[in-house]
Amino acid sequence: MRLLPITLAAVALLAPAASAKTPIPADIQPPKGHALFKSAHAIGVQTYSCNGTAWTFVAPRANLYQGRQFVISHFNGPTWMHADGSHVVGAVVKPFPVAGTIPWLLLSAADNGAGPFGSTLADVSFIQRVNTRGGVAPDASTCNAASAGKAVSVPYTADYNFFKPKRWRH
Repeated sequence: MRLLPITLAAVALLAPAASAKTPIPADIQPPKGHALFKSAHAIGVQTYSCNGTAWTFVAPRANLYQGRQFVISHFNGPTWMHADGSHVVGAVVKPFPVAGTIPWLLLSAADNGAGPFGSTLADVSFIQRVNTRGGVAPDASTCNAASAGKAVSVPYTADYNFFKPKRWRH
């Protein structure tokens, strides 16, 4: 598992997102029968590639924290992997556009499983991405024939909420 290097300047720039709590819209709430299990704050990047005419999303890369403790890695898939090796892969159910930042999302678990040291994310059923800040693709005018093939990583922060079926017991 590789930790994402983030400069202190980027963290300081993006840190206010954690305090800017907005009510979560009903559109991206999990269905009844699922309960909040874990919340974590992400600091990372959204990577985009220029195809010669437009920037296209490639993958996220972030570290999720509870307080100052690193707990989950987030990467392509989209996949979340807990420090115990358990994982969940999400599939977008519904985006919720937010001006000036990447959208909030509701994702369902498309795949998950236990790891060698535990099963923290093995029963996750839904993931929410909320309170986003940053991560927006570069301006389309900066992608042209001269920049084709170039990739850029744009800093972002978000809060991720993990849900499990209510029958689950901790």
